[in-house]
Amino acid sequence: MEEIAAGTISIADRIVNDLPPKDRSIAMVFQNYALFPHMSVYDNVAFGLRIAGLPRAKIDAKVMEAARILKLEPLLQRKPSQLSGGQRQRVAIGRAIVRDPQVFLFDEPLSNLDAALRVNTRAEIAKLHRDLGATMIYVTHDQVEAMTLADRIVVLNAGQALQFGSPMQLYHKPDNRFVAGFIGSPKMNFLSVRVEALAPNSVTVSAPDVRTTTIPVSGAGVSAGDTLTLGVRPEYIQLAAGRTAVSHGRVELIERLGHKSYIEAKLLRGETLSAIIDGTELTAISDDVGLSFAGEDCHLFRADGAALDKLNVPSFKH
Repeated sequence: MEEIAAGTISIADRIVNDLPPKDRSIAMVFQNYALFPHMSVYDNVAFGLRIAGLPRAKIDAKVMEAARILKLEPLLQRKPSQLSGGQRQRVAIGRAIVRDPQVFLFDEPLSNLDAALRVNTRAEIAKLHRDLGATMIYVTHDQVEAMTLADRIVVLNAGQALQFGSPMQLYHKPDNRFVAGFIGSPKMNFLSVRVEALAPNSVTVSAPDVRTTTIPVSGAGVSAGDTLTLGVRPEYIQLAAGRTAVSHGRVELIERLGHKSYIEAKLLRGETLSAIIDGTELTAISDDVGLSFAGEDCHLFRADGAALDKLNVPSFKH
């Protein structure tokens, strides 16, 4: 639909820049399902095959196979208005499956579903990907979907591709502050710190309310006295007492989840640290608590948002 400004787009080694959409072997699954309201489930799934002029017997075989995969057999004669949101989404996916495309395009397919149905449908899409073995490009604002479904993730911001890699690579070794804050739930904590000392394989930082901490990152291009941003994920922060505490704060929020609790504590300077702690820890609103985290679990970011190269991260293939 858009003219290509530069470069080429290839699918299975075939350049498709100038091919009309119907000839590109792509199937689209839309956010709003885009089903024909006056047609049955069967007819919606079969529509593209009829347009392509396939024989009736082949259309029926393909529709029934898609219905079997997606558990739509009992629904084939219903209209979209008689279906739940999850069932409509499965019909939209079935319409894509029957075309045997080389590439599936998913445009936020779960955003209109409630939380429980979103989890179930996400699992169905993951199984479908394993069963079909086709390439799927999946757009989402939900980083949990991205982490759980993807083999590779491209993080986009303002039209720029900020990082490309496996979910675990992006989680453990983000290239910049945006990716660090976007990947992971709850989000990464960020604190302003000052560089106290440099070593060949580490940078030591501190702040008025953060004890001196040594972080295994490359200090290339960094000088003592520079201001950096320290990042640490909530799951790596623990309650601590006495000299083992790296920082101290006052509890302002507690969300008890059973086996775990999510807390937020305001530090001396007004910054907030969030932590995921053991559900048996006894804390209350307005409690003064000590917080600890290890240097190897931290990240450092320059003023422009670029991450200092983390040195102790294992190599993740997936």
